[in-house]
Amino acid sequence: MTVKDPEQPEKTDADEAAASPEFLPPLDFSSIVFPLYAQALIKLGLLKDPSGSGTSENLGLAQRMIDLLDLLKDRTKGNLKPEEIKFLETCLQQLRLGYVEKLKTLG
Repeated sequence: MTVKDPEQPEKTDADEAAASPEFLPPLDFSSIVFPLYAQALIKLGLLKDPSGSGTSENLGLAQRMIDLLDLLKDRTKGNLKPEEIKFLETCLQQLRLGYVEKLKTLG
């Protein structure tokens, strides 16, 4: 059993997160959606590739990410909070718009 020093303030989760070398965001629904959303933006050429290689446009892969998010929306129907639904629908709407705009520029 350890004895706490009354002079030392108690550490919170935020203190421990700040002290660790790598910050991990809270685990929630957006932790699933956001990586797919970001990858789709990169594949649409709307976001710079973090690997430093500039843009890596690939409309086929972008469409696949959009389809995955759409599948996630269908499979989680009735199980999401209103703010989670809004977040997912907003991501899908932005990606679909970006995809259509890319197709217009190619054709």
